[in-house]
Amino acid sequence: MSLVGVMAFGSAAAATAYHNAISQIEVQDLDGLVAEQVKPKDPSDPFKDEPVNLLLMGTDIRDGSNADIGGTVSGMRSDTTMLVHISADREWIEIVSLPRDTFVDIPSCQLPDGSQSQPYRDKFNASFEVGSGSTSLKHAAACTINTVNAITGVTVTNHAVVKMNGVIDVVDALGGVKMCLPEALHGDPRSARIDLPAGENRLDGKTAIQFLRVRKGTGMGLEMGSDLTRIERQQAFINATLRQILSAETLADPTKTFRLINAALGSLSADPDIADPGKVAGLAWSLREINKRNIVMTKIPVYDTTEGTASGIGWGPEAAEIFQRMAADTPPESVVLPEAEPSGSPSAGAGGTEGGTEGGDAGTGETDEGTETGGTETGGTETGDTSSEETGTSDGATKPETPKPSPSPEVLLDGVCA
Repeated sequence: MSLVGVMAFGSAAAATAYHNAISQIEVQDLDGLVAEQVKPKDPSDPFKDEPVNLLLMGTDIRDGSNADIGGTVSGMRSDTTMLVHISADREWIEIVSLPRDTFVDIPSCQLPDGSQSQPYRDKFNASFEVGSGSTSLKHAAACTINTVNAITGVTVTNHAVVKMNGVIDVVDALGGVKMCLPEALHGDPRSARIDLPAGENRLDGKTAIQFLRVRKGTGMGLEMGSDLTRIERQQAFINATLRQILSAETLADPTKTFRLINAALGSLSADPDIADPGKVAGLAWSLREINKRNIVMTKIPVYDTTEGTASGIGWGPEAAEIFQRMAADTPPESVVLPEAEPSGSPSAGAGGTEGGTEGGDAGTGETDEGTETGGTETGGTETGDTSSEETGTSDGATKPETPKPSPSPEVLLDGVCA
């Protein structure tokens, strides 16, 4: 949800006065009434031609209304951390969740009192608590960023921290988030209070935060009580939310975007660039035409391990390859770039629209979850070698080459509606 808040809405205490002033102005939309009207300029992307590495930290600080959600607990902890890479050409976004129970080397960090912590080894989410000195969200975020830079080799360019009640505000500003659950989900009340039926659900803010928090119960991996299966559910929720924003053309409507910015104020603590509503609107605008298939959720390969008396996880060797690729602004294999699309167009003879249709395949009637046919994943027609009966005619002439199929439909995460 931090991702949604940053990319689509933005938020900053520093911008409160500005947006409060805007909210007092009566808006008069004269579209359709004035024959010739000058449209406002599109917002400009302040990060143009540069990749953005955004570190999003969800914290379970239990103060104020946050205590009503998760109970009263002292201290500061980072419950969820995601590294979001936005490509320089704005053609793809890759989101990698950093498991909180990963054993890592935490570097020395400056503490609120001006002293330095000692470098030591612990679980990843300890970096947030150690840096905070139990009081400072700013120092907590800085120590986490230092740790991420050290363990991934990816330089974090921007960051944002969101509290639990901030998620509620952002979801409600959207009018809820639609999810299609493959099975009923029932949370253990000691973990989170949530009960959802199988099928289509629209999660309001309070339900959404419980969906993101729950670890134990039944359905969608809750039986495992694992933070890793929770990561999968969180990624599905974020993916569903981004798809909803894109399908509703929220990013293509500057007026609506700024209204949502105003509605989400107070949700995030962020760096000056992400805290600037104009800059966030420009970044969001630059992403308005991104192919939804190119919003990629990447899982870090992990293994169970024990250090001392504590059990946790380590990262497989493939993790280094993921972060090296991200640092080099190289897309995952699943990303379909414009220059990589097949030259043959379905409109030239293979039914359907280019790239397939949203929610299904025009050629086969298959759902948007996609299938593999003939050893090659396709958008509707089977590819591969054809016999002479398929390519020849009765007089020995050769039929025109069949246009290549468009890229295959994406495989949706469990819980994401087609």
